[in-house]
Amino acid sequence: MLERFAKKERRQNRIRSKVSGTESRPRLSVSVSNLHIIAQIIDDVNGKTLAYTDDITTKMVGTKTVKAAKVGENIAELALKQKVNEVVFDRGGKLYHGRVKALAEAARAKGLKF
Repeated sequence: MLERFAKKERRQNRIRSKVSGTESRPRLSVSVSNLHIIAQIIDDVNGKTLAYTDDITTKMVGTKTVKAAKVGENIAELALKQKVNEVVFDRGGKLYHGRVKALAEAARAKGLKF
């Protein structure tokens, strides 16, 4: 059980070492649990969260993939309001598949570049 968490932490650290947000290109961090999905845009230089959205507070309905796509659309809209057009995608150790892919494609469709 502990080995699984250690492997996930190693994957996250490996990805985060390659992907760090700057002021011009902040980091779009995605967190996926068994039930929910959370996305936030983080400026790593100043240590501030610029935008945050999830499927919990917005009371979304539908399948998990549909919820992820709506979260992607919401985070893209919030980012564009903050005048952030380009981000670096941090998938948080998850595979680029399923809900993570749905979120990313929905954010790209709304005009966010990464």
